[in-house]
Amino acid sequence: MADSSIPKFHEKTREERLHVLKLFSNLSREDISILQNEGGINFEQANNMVENVIGTVSYPLGIATNFKINGNDYLIPMVIEEPSVIAAASKAAKIARKHGGFVMEADESYSIGQIQVVDADVKLAISKVIDASDEILSLANSKSKTLSKMGKGAKEISCKQVTTESGLMLVVEILIDVGDAMGANVTNTMCEAIAPLIEKITGGRVILKILSNYSTKRLVRGKAIFDKEELGGEKIVDNIIWAYEFAANDPYRAVTHNKGIMNGIIAVANSTGQDTRAIEAAAHAYASRSGQYTSLTKWKKDEKGNLLGEIEMPMSVGTVGGIINIHPMIKICMKILGVKSAKELACIIGAAGLAQNFSAIRALASEGIQKGHMKLHARNIATSAGVPQEKMTNVISQMTREGNVSVNRAKEILGNL
Repeated sequence: MADSSIPKFHEKTREERLHVLKLFSNLSREDISILQNEGGINFEQANNMVENVIGTVSYPLGIATNFKINGNDYLIPMVIEEPSVIAAASKAAKIARKHGGFVMEADESYSIGQIQVVDADVKLAISKVIDASDEILSLANSKSKTLSKMGKGAKEISCKQVTTESGLMLVVEILIDVGDAMGANVTNTMCEAIAPLIEKITGGRVILKILSNYSTKRLVRGKAIFDKEELGGEKIVDNIIWAYEFAANDPYRAVTHNKGIMNGIIAVANSTGQDTRAIEAAAHAYASRSGQYTSLTKWKKDEKGNLLGEIEMPMSVGTVGGIINIHPMIKICMKILGVKSAKELACIIGAAGLAQNFSAIRALASEGIQKGHMKLHARNIATSAGVPQEKMTNVISQMTREGNVSVNRAKEILGNL
């Protein structure tokens, strides 16, 4: 089995990193060529994806190392513009390896579709819809022979009453096993297909018929143990738990705390062509499910005094369909991961979120977030100041040593050199 713990990966040249990836993920020459093609797509490809195209925008694609998830090693592609995220996730994964890495699990890939019914006797309509569940499910499943052949597809019908200023409404919900797809298209197709039948059964009028991105039937959850000695002792463990308690009980802190989690999650989601807006929306709704916005993770001590981190959140992702099938760079990232199912991908993304959260609160609870972050940020500042590559190290070192990271200071140091 390939080992994702690669010493000094960050010090290797681009060619050396690509060689490591080639061996780890069995990439072809064509795959490597695509990775070397800045941006991954040309204008014609972009023009076929969205409307009114005038060009493309490239973001950095990096690799997080050291990840062991459910006993398997992964090199994880991450697309993000923020410095320190990839390094922090890799460091967290390295520490977690000592106690076996990340243990993750994901629910089945259930999507929820909603049909909004108005102008109906809601109580009577609910009874009629439940009685007609088999007929409704049969009609829905007729719209996807592929899912039906796989034993998946529409599984359950439920109803709820919603009280609004305009009056009562009925919401009919259909639970659909979408397999390895994110499932938006098939869910919307099924909702639209059964809407006329819902109107006939209820005697009401259907307005909206669309999926819900609040994928509470599609959660990912998991945990990892971080050794207290690796963290610098029990005091740091205690500080991290205090930091978590702050986020758990104060929404102002929780938003920033969860933003750190999403740094890891969205970076992997970007690299694998997922609907990041849906993931974000569901995550923040889930963080608010108690009535107060709170942390998506939990942190405590295990019986040996080590730090135990846990995460649970909605994770609606897919390994087939959409941009995954057409974007060459996304295809390569999926090949690097080597995932075989949407559930496996959800576990990887969830582990990246937990890793990133650990690194953020560890830094906050010890030396502070800026020490490591500003060193990496200094490179961006030096580049903005026009510092040539051969003088980059000297300028960055002096700025970080002084604690004065700015374009003006970079120019001053460059002038002195």
